[in-house]
Amino acid sequence: MSGPRILLTGATGFIGSAVLRTLSRAVADEGADLAVRAVVRAAPAGQESLPGVEWARADLTDPASLRGLGSGCDVLLHLAARVGGDADACTAVNVGGTSALVREARRAGIARVLLLSTAAVYGAGPHSGIPVDGVEPAPVSAASATRLAAERLVREAGGTVLRPGLVLGRGDRWVVPALAELTARVPARWNGGRGRLSLVDVRDLARLIAALARAGRLPGGVHHASHPEPVRVADLLARLAEHGVLPEVAERDWPLDRCLAELARTPGRAGERQFRLLAEDHWYESREIWRLADCPPGPGPLAGLADTAGWYRSLLAGR
Repeated sequence: MSGPRILLTGATGFIGSAVLRTLSRAVADEGADLAVRAVVRAAPAGQESLPGVEWARADLTDPASLRGLGSGCDVLLHLAARVGGDADACTAVNVGGTSALVREARRAGIARVLLLSTAAVYGAGPHSGIPVDGVEPAPVSAASATRLAAERLVREAGGTVLRPGLVLGRGDRWVVPALAELTARVPARWNGGRGRLSLVDVRDLARLIAALARAGRLPGGVHHASHPEPVRVADLLARLAEHGVLPEVAERDWPLDRCLAELARTPGRAGERQFRLLAEDHWYESREIWRLADCPPGPGPLAGLADTAGWYRSLLAGR
């Protein structure tokens, strides 16, 4: 075949599975000349015959299992990551696994390597419209620190790094659930709802990654990968309420100090760091990568909530 042969990790994860579906649909619906080798610890039931997809079993914490995975491939999409757990677990997957994959890519002659990272490597913020590395990365969790270390490995190998902000859509078990908890514990407009967030619908992010994988070359370096237009938290909460995912936000407006005091007074899973991430500015200039990929960013993440609202309602009801 003349099209790209793609090695994909994280194929059953939140973002990786969306990328896999996007690439497979391109084969089925467009007759795209591409093939995907999807790396998993165990192939998911019922998906073994996705068009254009070959399943391969391996474990990022076992470098020997990665040997030979890249044979015949010319693009590596490394979308797997450990996003929670202690430092040792995060290091084993995010640093050890990435290092082993980069070695395998080098052995197999894979020239195009893309790593999915996160804007969380910048740390606490607030951040308002910063360019790539406009502030010094200062991760505050083991997951983010080890993902930053993985970035360095890929950059040293000449690869491309994407840093999305908050990702919405089917499979999101962090952003909207956290908003549900925090709006119940702090029932007011948080500092007027003025905080601006870098968001992206998982389907749009998948389109972007698929477009980069199918291009003849990757741009290299680090790129922010959210929708170019930031979203005010007030608008996000209003749209979620409109679709019946969250209740209407109370009309009262509390300054940040009062919000934090109320948060501390009411027990819950989320702490001050998570609250500030959602209530204050955390947005990053993201236009360039969409231009480089020749991929329209679409109408934005709020538009995508119409078809994912039912999934979110079921998720929150189950909790």
